[in-house]
Amino acid sequence: MPLLIFDLDGTLIDSRLDLAHAVNATREHMGKPPLSHELIFSYVGNGAPVLVQRAMGADASVEEVQAALEFFLAYYRQHSLDYTVLYPGVRESIEQLSAAGIMLAVLTNKPVGITRLIMDHLDLSGRMFRIYGGNSFDQKKPHPVGIDTLRTEAGATQADTWMIGDSWVDIQTARNAGVPSCGVTYGFQPESLVEYPPDVLVDRLEDFAQRFLPERVG
Repeated sequence: MPLLIFDLDGTLIDSRLDLAHAVNATREHMGKPPLSHELIFSYVGNGAPVLVQRAMGADASVEEVQAALEFFLAYYRQHSLDYTVLYPGVRESIEQLSAAGIMLAVLTNKPVGITRLIMDHLDLSGRMFRIYGGNSFDQKKPHPVGIDTLRTEAGATQADTWMIGDSWVDIQTARNAGVPSCGVTYGFQPESLVEYPPDVLVDRLEDFAQRFLPERVG
């Protein structure tokens, strides 16, 4: 039975506006002008500490970055669902895969508490075998510890485990763990998939889900 591991931001959910608003609220709190949304989107993928550090700029001190991170996490926790929605076809794909008995998991660099809050609100937590975030392990993606742990817990082989994501971070995580990968073109950083090509590239999640469904569902 396959184990399908999904990234969150840019793969299952479109959280762009909430992240951009949280970053610019943080910059305002720290006395800095706002950044363009497109620039902020390019900073997403390596976890909140890296996002905030990039958003604060190279001239920010360690103390300033830490204060900004604390504000960002508190603000984002309160506003993480203002505009965040599932991408088209995600709910249907997850429900069909789950109904087919396929093991599903989330592995994101977003803090696990906020991740669970979002997944609960979107009514997808119950479909997942596990939900792990950027603070679930000592290392974040692209370190393979998350995939390795999920494979062990699910009893899945490398060949039967897939990592699905929207950026080079997810593809490199799959490579580091020795598992196949699927990239989605609709996310935050599709341009990064040129340099880090996945094993499969799709425009919609349903296109990938169908690989596992025809003989089991419908």
